[in-house]
Amino acid sequence: MKKQILIILAIFTASVSFAVQQEPAFKTGEWFKFKMSYSGFLKAGNATLQVKETTLNGKPVFHVVGKGWTTGMIKWFFKVEDRYESYFDKQTILPYKFIRKINEGGHKKNIEIDFNQSNKTALVYNKKHDTKKTLTTKDKVQDMVSTFYYLRNKLDTRILSKGDEIKLDMFFDEENYGFKLKYLGKENLETNFGTVETLMFRPYVMAGRVFKEEESLTLWVSNDKNKIPLRIKADLAVGSLRADLEAYKGLKHSFKIIVD
Repeated sequence: MKKQILIILAIFTASVSFAVQQEPAFKTGEWFKFKMSYSGFLKAGNATLQVKETTLNGKPVFHVVGKGWTTGMIKWFFKVEDRYESYFDKQTILPYKFIRKINEGGHKKNIEIDFNQSNKTALVYNKKHDTKKTLTTKDKVQDMVSTFYYLRNKLDTRILSKGDEIKLDMFFDEENYGFKLKYLGKENLETNFGTVETLMFRPYVMAGRVFKEEESLTLWVSNDKNKIPLRIKADLAVGSLRADLEAYKGLKHSFKIIVD
């Protein structure tokens, strides 16, 4: 379980399309909680995402804090305590700062990244090793957390056709990543809140040690103005991992539920 939970959390941040949505999909005070289970029955962990507002270098920004931790029996075998933070522009949703502080079974990282979107550079400060380096980024690059909010604001379901592929540039730790996502269509999903019409996506991942194959992940997102991530299922090299939305508050728009 060393990397699976982290990867599942990361995939939540990379869902959907680039067309302009008429209204913002989120607001300050939005909060999500996800529960994770291994092979359909063993509770594996929890994750939360919360949107706040603050100022950074004199600029008004959204400040999102994401946390992930193992629970139950899994915690005794492999303890995870992860914290991710992103500070991004309230209008463009482009990140200015990203923080990753993790403890995964004793493997620790404490990294801060300051983005210069104009110069296409990132200053990476590794606090654990007390090193700094400036690296080149892609144009309008996103971090792992800001991606989720950026794409929620750009989603327009009217232009999505089954089989469409969406690509995005992200910067993580010290590398640029090209991410690809395929739109699979619509599906009514049974959730803790009732039946919800969703958009289904297939994030592409690297097959091998963790995932069975390149198309091992499926993501469900609410088909409304919120674009809430409701479920993600991953077929792993051993077993499977599923994450479900367990609780929420502070949504900007009404949550469309077909059947309670």
